[in-house]
Amino acid sequence: MGIAWHAPYEMLKPETQDLARAIHSLMEELEAIDWYGQRMDVTHDDDLRRILEHNRDEEKEHACMVLEWIRRHDPKFDEHLRTYLFSSGDILAVEEMQGIAESGGHAVVQAATVAGAETAQPALSLTVGSLRPKRA
Repeated sequence: MGIAWHAPYEMLKPETQDLARAIHSLMEELEAIDWYGQRMDVTHDDDLRRILEHNRDEEKEHACMVLEWIRRHDPKFDEHLRTYLFSSGDILAVEEMQGIAESGGHAVVQAATVAGAETAQPALSLTVGSLRPKRA
């Protein structure tokens, strides 16, 4: 199945065309991951389950590679991925902290409990550097 272009293909910049191809590829990889996972759930054959698991995990690798290409070619994706990926604590709090930091404020998230953790783990901490003028 091809890409559904929402504007005349000839009018799109090459960068827009490539980004659309990458996004479409990412969607296909994620769909394949879902399909393999569903097939794993319903098969009764352990050998087949292991093969499907292997295939699913290969698709995850492909999805990550395409996502990295998108990040490298789209500054806003890069910004958002750097904000959210590998953060800890409440995901929405990360967004709120980012907004505070961008507005020049100062905030620290104390601790957020991670589901299943026995103790609270530190969450994202964003701070603004010194507000004092630099000495000459």
